[in-house]
Amino acid sequence: QRNGNFERGNMASTIVSETIAQPSPAAEQHSPLRDYLQLTKPRISILLIFTTVTAMVIAAHGIPSLITLAAAIIGGVCASSGASVLNCYIDRDMDANMSRTQSRPLPSGRIAPINALLFGFGLLAWSAFMLSWLVNPLTAFLAMFGAAYYVVLYTMLLKRNTVLNILIGGGAGAMPVLVGWAAVNGSLSANAFLLFAIIFYWTPPHSWALALLVNADYERAHVPMMPVARGEAVTRWQILLYAVQLIVLTLLPLPFRMLGLFYFIVAFGLGAGFLYQAIRLIRVATKAAAKNTYKYSTMYLAMLFLAMIVDQLLFRH
Repeated sequence: QRNGNFERGNMASTIVSETIAQPSPAAEQHSPLRDYLQLTKPRISILLIFTTVTAMVIAAHGIPSLITLAAAIIGGVCASSGASVLNCYIDRDMDANMSRTQSRPLPSGRIAPINALLFGFGLLAWSAFMLSWLVNPLTAFLAMFGAAYYVVLYTMLLKRNTVLNILIGGGAGAMPVLVGWAAVNGSLSANAFLLFAIIFYWTPPHSWALALLVNADYERAHVPMMPVARGEAVTRWQILLYAVQLIVLTLLPLPFRMLGLFYFIVAFGLGAGFLYQAIRLIRVATKAAAKNTYKYSTMYLAMLFLAMIVDQLLFRH
């Protein structure tokens, strides 16, 4: 889940003052390794890396070089993890005000903010070094641009200030497919941007379904997510609107000769399921329906990109 904005005031003095901050007694009950891992948001990283690998397989028309694949995976994990850690650092004040995030390592005091800050920048530095050395400079640039997109544009500038936060900020989660494409070809093409568009349009309905579940938290933290700023009814209709646009985009790889009939059939079936969930969410305006939509949207993207890999490896010649 994406979060936050830098606290107002002098950042330098904040960092200095928090360097000597002592962890709360609760820190003794948690593994430091597990706490640092939690800062990296590993579930998000897994999904992002999966989309990166998918783009690499399509760009290579098969299995890419194992060295390039391994370097892109490790560098991509470091980039997404570093961005997530900085997101947690920036978000710590907001997380402390939301019931579902109060127990995270930073708001609970188990990790000192300065340590998280250094950890995040360290991961990003390692990612930039590995990708530029073992892959190519464009891949490293795109990974760092994606991290900056998430940390600066979305987290610092958009999330707490405009209802467009998810609409614009969704590009951060779509950057890994460009990273994967560039890792194989050293350049970008229209097909790469089609993959980018699919994730970009998937992000709003996925994120808004979650926002419907935790609307009270966002309202308490004064974050203008769609349900807070426009209301839950409008949010449900927006989920349907973006689901329709997403479904159309996912069918384009066949006419563009990027993928074949197997992928098209799977994408059509998954899209029909997404459409059903979105319509049902309007008709049955409950938390349970929002939870089902959120779960389906998560599974949807994973299955869609898995179908891309299967189509490329087994049905394309």
